[in-house]
Amino acid sequence: MTTLPETNHVSPVTLPGCRVLAFVGEIYEDLELWYPRFRLIEAGAEVVVAGPEANKTYQGKLGYPCESDAAISDMNSDDFDALLVPGGFMPDKLRRDPTVLRLVQEFDAAKKPIAAICHGGWIPISAGVYRGVRVTGSPGIKDDLVNAGATYEDAAVVVDGHHVSSRRPDDLPDFCRHFLALIAAGR
Repeated sequence: MTTLPETNHVSPVTLPGCRVLAFVGEIYEDLELWYPRFRLIEAGAEVVVAGPEANKTYQGKLGYPCESDAAISDMNSDDFDALLVPGGFMPDKLRRDPTVLRLVQEFDAAKKPIAAICHGGWIPISAGVYRGVRVTGSPGIKDDLVNAGATYEDAAVVVDGHHVSSRRPDDLPDFCRHFLALIAAGR
């Protein structure tokens, strides 16, 4: 029998009964959707992936497909505990959808966790919810974040109130740890 060495780690967060809405669309950043999705599922949360159309397969930036569970237009923020906004080129198109912006504004008004990574920050920018919030994101959208009234920090993860943000796929371990902890704290 092999005995595994003890590790210094925090007890895993569990989120049974928790529901998280995740956005998807063409050319989403593959890892920024799938890694948090699997971490959330592992913690016991239900993740509903919503795109412009229900039951449509969207291709990731790196070619990994994701079939949406639902249409964004059918989503109600009251049905969810948190929102996940992956990056890629997807956010540039989704931020033009008034329903996407309304949903983000409703999550923000209810102080429910909003997690954006990389270019995902474009969506909260367009929803007008980053003014006065400390955030990070892809260096490529730093000026957009600052011009939206956010305070930009170059860090792996930034948590400010109910907002969690990260810069890139390499930051996903820190991003997910903080996102799951924030959801658990708010329940």
